[in-house]
Amino acid sequence: MSLQFNLISPEAVSARTLVLSLMSVRGRRAHGLAYLTRAGALFGLEPTAIRMAVTRLARDGMLESVERGVYAPGPKAAALTAEISDWRTAPDRTRAWEGGWTGVLTNHLGRTDRKDLNARMRALRLFGFAQAETGLWVRPDNLRLSLGELRATLTGIGLQDDALLVKITETAMPASVNWRDLWSTDDLKTAYRAAIRAMDASRESAARMSVDEAARETLLVGQSVIRTINLDPLLPEEIGDADLFRQMVSGMDSYDRFGRACWDAFSRL
Repeated sequence: MSLQFNLISPEAVSARTLVLSLMSVRGRRAHGLAYLTRAGALFGLEPTAIRMAVTRLARDGMLESVERGVYAPGPKAAALTAEISDWRTAPDRTRAWEGGWTGVLTNHLGRTDRKDLNARMRALRLFGFAQAETGLWVRPDNLRLSLGELRATLTGIGLQDDALLVKITETAMPASVNWRDLWSTDDLKTAYRAAIRAMDASRESAARMSVDEAARETLLVGQSVIRTINLDPLLPEEIGDADLFRQMVSGMDSYDRFGRACWDAFSRL
């Protein structure tokens, strides 16, 4: 299992994603439709696409109209906003590793339902599990979540309800099998360094950009780094590079403030 840093292209930003991103910024409560439409133009999004996204989000309770043409986060937005901002606490979700493993047994779940299978694999990979054998996914037992809490979280994002989770404190395996090798430390370090370089380069180039260009740039880079943080397997120091990971998260916290300043400038135009 490897992690890569890939910069999101402007074309990959959907109207829904953009609106939710702008609405989830800490300290911001409401945005006018005119502002959202102008922001959409930075990514080649038509005004009709933005209006349709806003209408659907309002219908789903993610947004609410506070006055004509002005929207604020709706009653169902709190959980999403917390989830979007949860990357800041990623390094705090782990504890010291004592050498044990957390396993998920999936053999009895079947593989014929492609939708269920994809949802299962996505949920497991989001929490850093790698497939050790057919029907067995493992990760280091270094998360602060209890086994019950982890199971509830996994089933909440796509793992089937009858999945079995176990803690593995002792193993006896052939010499050729080493679960630590299921993750590439080199790939993780490469991804972290690429994310840090992207933030540093963006800060430098933004000084030569127009206000519009700087706003677009910081959203694309910021979302790319946040995605890398959220997809990180959160491995212990014995397998990954926890210090470099913390450096990336800290860098993103600083870059987020820089990006908000760029968007503040955009909003004043």
